[in-house]
Amino acid sequence: MARVSIGRVRMAMIAAGLAAVTAPASAPAQFTQSYTFLKAVRDRDGNKMEDTLHKGGPNMIDTRDADTGESAVQIVTRRRDATWLQYMLQKGANPNARDNAGNTALIYAAQVGFEDGVRLLIMAHAQVDLTNRSGETALIKAVQSGDLQCVRLLLAAGANPKKADTIAGMTARDYAARDPRLAVILKEIDSAKPVAAERPVAGPK
Repeated sequence: MARVSIGRVRMAMIAAGLAAVTAPASAPAQFTQSYTFLKAVRDRDGNKMEDTLHKGGPNMIDTRDADTGESAVQIVTRRRDATWLQYMLQKGANPNARDNAGNTALIYAAQVGFEDGVRLLIMAHAQVDLTNRSGETALIKAVQSGDLQCVRLLLAAGANPKKADTIAGMTARDYAARDPRLAVILKEIDSAKPVAAERPVAGPK
C-alpha cells in the first residue's frame, strides 16, 4: 500500500511539473515587455524601445505603467520632448489615453507649458475638452499656468472656456477672471469665438 501511494505521489508531481512547463507564459512575458518598453522610453533608449515595440506588437505603443497608468505618450509629454512625442504619435499612440488620475497628454502639455506638444497633440486629433478625475480640462490647466500661447492654441482648437471642473465648480474663464495677472488671458478667452453647439441628430418626422 505504501509503494502504491508513493507511486501516485510521484505521478502527480510529474504531471504538475509538465503543467507548469506547458502553461502559457504570455501574461508574464507581456508584463516584462511592457516594463522594458516604458523603461526604454524613460531612458531615451531608442534601440531598446524599437526592439521591444517590434516584439510586443501594435498594442505595445499604448501599454500602461502598472502603478501610474501612464502610457509612453504621457511620459514624453511631461518631459517636454517633442521629438519622441512626434515619433509616438506617428507610430499610432493614442493621444487621448488617460493615466490613473485621468490626465491626458494634452492636459500635461498645457500644465507644463509645452506649446509644441499642444500643437502636435491637437494635430493628432486629441480631444481638447477631455477632463481628468478632478474635472479639469487642458484649457483650465493652461490658464492656471498662465500660459497665453497654450490658451490660444486650445481656444483655436475649440476648447470650451465655460466647462467647469468638479473641484471648485470653476471654468477656465473663472480662473482667469479671479487673478489680475491673467488679464491678457481673460481678454483672449472673451474674444474667442464661442464653441459651436452640436447639431441635433435628425430623426423620423
